[in-house]
Amino acid sequence: MLYVVEGFPMGVYADVLPVFLRRQALSTTAIGLLSSLGVAWALKVLWSPLVDRYGERRRWITGALLAMSACLAALAAGDPLALGPALWVVLAAFCLASATQDIAIDAYTIGIVAHGDEGPANSVRVIAYRVGLIASGGALLFLPRWVGWPGTFAVAAGASIAMAFAVQACPRAPVAPAERRQTLSALRAWLGRPGAVPVLLFVLLYRVGDRAMGPMVKPFWVDRGFSDEEIGLVSNTFGVLATIAGAGLGGLVVARLGIARALLALGALALVSNFGYAGAALAVGTPRLPVYAASLVESLCSGLASVAFLSYLMRITEKEHAAVQYALLTAVYAASGSAAAAASGWGVERLGYAGWFALTAALALPAFFFLPGACAWLGEDPASEPPRASAPRPADASNPREPRPDSPPPLGR
Repeated sequence: MLYVVEGFPMGVYADVLPVFLRRQALSTTAIGLLSSLGVAWALKVLWSPLVDRYGERRRWITGALLAMSACLAALAAGDPLALGPALWVVLAAFCLASATQDIAIDAYTIGIVAHGDEGPANSVRVIAYRVGLIASGGALLFLPRWVGWPGTFAVAAGASIAMAFAVQACPRAPVAPAERRQTLSALRAWLGRPGAVPVLLFVLLYRVGDRAMGPMVKPFWVDRGFSDEEIGLVSNTFGVLATIAGAGLGGLVVARLGIARALLALGALALVSNFGYAGAALAVGTPRLPVYAASLVESLCSGLASVAFLSYLMRITEKEHAAVQYALLTAVYAASGSAAAAASGWGVERLGYAGWFALTAALALPAFFFLPGACAWLGEDPASEPPRASAPRPADASNPREPRPDSPPPLGR
């Protein structure tokens, strides 16, 4: 349920707002700059120690949902474009609240997932997250024809309030006492490990191709004459279902090959899929079938690669300081994505959709240079044979990531 909740605001930000703004005749450059508000996800590491140290995870999630509901209500209260600069303030606050919610949800999850279960667990994460995207990016786009855009944003605000109440049904996750959580000193020690630089560079670049292409996908559909309902059904619903299928398959691939080899194989496949959109943009008159096919293939490959990448981030994060460390990793990932997304509208205006989509496929290639060094923190080699299953071994009391034999099982096990 938590990852349905986490996916909902991202569907509003990434799928609904670009369609709305393009319908209001905003330029692709303006829409690309709007996506730079995603820098909130890059900066969330700055306030992640507050989430780690103070308060219970569910309270942070609930507060963030209520704040996002207030932002959506502001959009519903009048003409968003008439707000002028205030529109940017409202959307920035929405992104800030969503990023804070992500910190709390990810820390909650890392605290209850056992070492070695990252592949299946992240399949569930990605699938549930995409369900949230369907609920917002897909379903909400069917409403403007009937209730208008203000009514659509009002429905989204009400849904956020309902989810805030639903979060209280989650069990309380055990956390260390606040006085024992020396977050900053633990972060310095963690970053002082050998090989930290290749890890951070790999995280920075691995998914940048998808982030660079994403903001221009919906304007591409609008400019090619697709209706809101068609975008909501094919791109935002069927596409998300394809991502869910990829996520389910990705969990099996990670369990079978290991995280390192899955990163290599699935990451390369995801980059190649960007060329599908480039080919669809080159099609004369842009018939519907090539665009449909490009959307489904890209979504499927995105689900595959996302599971491998999230499994990697989860594996190298320490449970005791998950809020700060995971926030740092995802902030690094978001930083490059926000920069590429901000330039995406400029790139389309100069290269065209086909040229920009093709270029995005090359942006993440340097990540594979840093993959062997990044995998050193896993103890795996992407070029080696996958690890074979072995008999369970006793927990090592010196390793805080492994449960002691006399400790209670983690939640949800």
